[in-house]
Amino acid sequence: MLLRRLSIAPALGLLAACGSSAPPAGPAAGERTAATDRPVAGPERHILAFGDSLFAGYNVAQEDSYPAQLEDALRAKGVNARVANAGVSGDTTAAGRQRFAFTLDARQPAPDLVIVQLGGNDLLRGLSPDETRANLAAMLDELKQRQIPVLLMGMRAPPNYGPEYQQAFDAIYPALAQEYGAAFIPFWLESIYRDQSLFQQDRIHPTEEGIEALVAATVDEVAEAIPQAEK
Repeated sequence: MLLRRLSIAPALGLLAACGSSAPPAGPAAGERTAATDRPVAGPERHILAFGDSLFAGYNVAQEDSYPAQLEDALRAKGVNARVANAGVSGDTTAAGRQRFAFTLDARQPAPDLVIVQLGGNDLLRGLSPDETRANLAAMLDELKQRQIPVLLMGMRAPPNYGPEYQQAFDAIYPALAQEYGAAFIPFWLESIYRDQSLFQQDRIHPTEEGIEALVAATVDEVAEAIPQAEK
């Protein structure tokens, strides 16, 4: 995945750390629903966290993954949220696109909100920004057809990819958010990427504390993106 270290580390080495050799994300569809018994009010809101190893919970316990900690944080705010973890380690946007409709079909009831977090592995593989954009757009099209709101988690390219690539990649997320009217977090690792103590030894994946910091920095925006229940 992307963070400041990318500007000085070889892309192939980072790809090996982030690729398909990561621990499995759970069941066949890569999904796990975080659980908590905190009392909350209001109708239950179902959130699907769809992404790569940064959602799957690389080298941390499932209860410490971003979706699980996000659920706890939302419920602590009084939001009756259930967050399903559909993160798969090593996924590019192309791989995510291939499993996206199937994953949505498997959710009963349908999600009230889908968080889309993909693109870091596209960077590590040096894939074309046009390809990344097309894959993300296809997933947003699918959500639009199903009338499911989306929160898009943005990524940024490191400067060592060159200014042309960096500019093209960085433009993907804000442009898609505007085009599809999606809720948007411009760079969702913003709160931690400068602090290497919040990352594991690979300097790519956050520690439990790093994930906790990410949740604290983004929970309000996630809460705002959850649509109000119909009365």
